Amino acid sequence: MALRDIICIPDPRLRQKSAPVRTVTPEVRALVADMFETMYAAPGIGLAAIQVAVPLRIITMDLSRQEEPKAPRVFIDPEILAASDDTVPYEEGCLSVPDYYEEVLRPARVRLRYMDLDGKVHEEDADGLLATCIQHEIDHLDGVLFIDHLSKLKRDRVMKKFVKAAKRAAE
Repeated sequence: MALRDIICIPDPRLRQKSAPVRTVTPEVRALVADMFETMYAAPGIGLAAIQVAVPLRIITMDLSRQEEPKAPRVFIDPEILAASDDTVPYEEGCLSVPDYYEEVLRPARVRLRYMDLDGKVHEEDADGLLATCIQHEIDHLDGVLFIDHLSKLKRDRVMKKFVKAAKRAAE
């Protein structure tokens, strides 16, 4: 296992659409292990492979609270099959948009299909934090960031801030 660097906006790789995995290989297993180590160290509750510069449709997630035992989950080639019409607001943050949080409206419930590390396909209904988090991470796999769900004014403001910071860091 190894810690990987998390790429941040305005890195253009975050806008890439990730490729399907289709088959779980030893390389996929190693990537997942690295993603968990990176996610826990950040710390975060979800991580898409593209956030560590690997454009594959893989998500790691752990929604357990600090005082609870870890509950790691892996979603390979996840897809949303159905989403509820009703929406709920949730204050989201993102490891690729550090220290910025904003309320986002998303469907309250989703039905998803994904493959686990053993290559077994699952279908599951999700609501609450799981529904929000899975939608956020699947957005990453499609090159969409949570700030894209904000008003143009808010999105432009946060992008400008991160572009300036990236320029300063490059100097």
